[in-house]
Amino acid sequence: MTKAVRLEYDGPIAVITNDNAEKHNAFDDEMDLRLFEILGELADRPDVRAIVWRAEGKSFSSGRDVAAIGGHQVTLSHHELMRRGHRGIQQVFELDAPIIVACKGWSIGASFQRSLLCDIRIAAEGARFMLPEVSHGVIPDTGGVGRLFQICGHGVASDMVLTGRVMDAAEAYAHGVVPPDDLDAVALEMAGKIAAAPAVTVKVARRVIKHLAEAEIRSSMAEELIGQTFVSRSDDMAEMRSARTEGRTPVYTGS
Repeated sequence: MTKAVRLEYDGPIAVITNDNAEKHNAFDDEMDLRLFEILGELADRPDVRAIVWRAEGKSFSSGRDVAAIGGHQVTLSHHELMRRGHRGIQQVFELDAPIIVACKGWSIGASFQRSLLCDIRIAAEGARFMLPEVSHGVIPDTGGVGRLFQICGHGVASDMVLTGRVMDAAEAYAHGVVPPDDLDAVALEMAGKIAAAPAVTVKVARRVIKHLAEAEIRSSMAEELIGQTFVSRSDDMAEMRSARTEGRTPVYTGS
């Protein structure tokens, strides 16, 4: 099966589907570009009233495809890659139609953060979430931490970011957890209710909610852009890489 992100329409509802099931929908560069292309297309579809973002297979997404990174498929610098990723995913802020994300299995790293930037998340029972970046010597850099902070508060956000541990749906956020077999149906039912409401009402209500949160998210992403660039060139990052290569315990200086 070709790795892809699909876009389909069901009347006023658009359905985005992660379709790289054999890798738990890990995203490579091609899938990133397709997702951003889809978001751009949806921005030009005023007839779309609600969007469902779902996945084939067992997981919503296990994050970035590590094999793709190792294969040097991306020629951009890390800073340039982040800028492109920020511009691409920030398109969700410009859409008139709200996005409902149907999470199941694993939602890890940047993919988890992207789901957080959308309007509504529902999770199948047993869904698990993880921000493992710190364990790899970097920080989450896709903007989702700001939204996680808004949704769950300082404690949960700090726990997930600083420990990198797995948190299941029930522990992270009990709202919206449904049986796995009902996940797509509930997401589509929710989208149907939104699509059936007056368009201007949904648009204005979403505008009010966006003004409560979006400025903080954009500020957080700008800070991540600077911070991640610094971290990637730091002494501690160089020490981590050397220690792993040499099979020894790293000695960090905090610089």
